[in-house]
Amino acid sequence: MLQLRPNCECCNVDLPPDSTSALICTFECAFCADCAGQRLEGMCPNCGGELVRRPRRPADKLAKYPASTERIIKAAGCRK
Repeated sequence: MLQLRPNCECCNVDLPPDSTSALICTFECAFCADCAGQRLEGMCPNCGGELVRRPRRPADKLAKYPASTERIIKAAGCRK
């Protein structure tokens, strides 16, 4: 099950579970659409994998399967 991480690892903008601008790689690193497109050119800076739109979990499932609250931020920032 996806963690649905709560923020962009580059700019720390909030990415709520129903966000349509959240992108992830196969390791579930999470980035906002702006960082993914403008800074990262669609590639994860951690693993080099493709960034794709993160699926949204239906609201009725969030109570039983909540999104992660752990915020992960790249201390060195993201490459440009």
